[in-house]
Amino acid sequence: MNSLDFSFKGETLSALPSGGLFWQSESLLVVSDLHLGKSARAARFGGAQLPPYETTETLTRLSADLHATRAKTVICLGDSFDAPSLQSALPDTDLMTLTTLQAGRDWIWIEGNHDPGPVALGGTHKRTLAIAPLYFCHIAEAAPKSGEVTGHYHPKATLALRGRMLTRPCFLFDETRLIMPAYGAFTGGLHSHDPVLTRLMSPGAQAILTGPRPCKIPMPGLAPLS
Repeated sequence: MNSLDFSFKGETLSALPSGGLFWQSESLLVVSDLHLGKSARAARFGGAQLPPYETTETLTRLSADLHATRAKTVICLGDSFDAPSLQSALPDTDLMTLTTLQAGRDWIWIEGNHDPGPVALGGTHKRTLAIAPLYFCHIAEAAPKSGEVTGHYHPKATLALRGRMLTRPCFLFDETRLIMPAYGAFTGGLHSHDPVLTRLMSPGAQAILTGPRPCKIPMPGLAPLS
């Protein structure tokens, strides 16, 4: 597994090629913005029609990460489902896969803006969660708690590579906060140079691009350190 290790709040974390985050010392896998049922929501409520297998693809990726890391705890960092109560619209095969992945693990659902409140599945449901020295919630707070780990913005960054531009979902982190990429298939993203993200991150922030070989670069869009 071509993960990239980095230090955050004195802890060694691993950025996985998939966009998952593994905290080995806690045997903890964090995934954000799965948006399960995105195509089902479009079919039910209208909107752009998407391939009907995006949930299966996301769960297959999650299954591979759990197999590789052997994580004992999973945190789903909000917007796990694309709309409230959407889990009832998922195919039985996807629900069975999800149930199988939960078996024998501590599974924690953090509420997001797409899925506020508990979902009708196993696991523990929380608004926020602190596991010192990290603090997990869905959306970055204006005055962040130290060690804040969030999702929501689906950050992505562009890197010039061999004469072409490569855009990938990415992690963003500085000395205080870490923003995770979207884990779900067909989720889109917000460029790191967008003012919404540059206002959140401090000078010296880094980006880790996901993909087969994750790589770390200075966060694009920030003014360089003087």
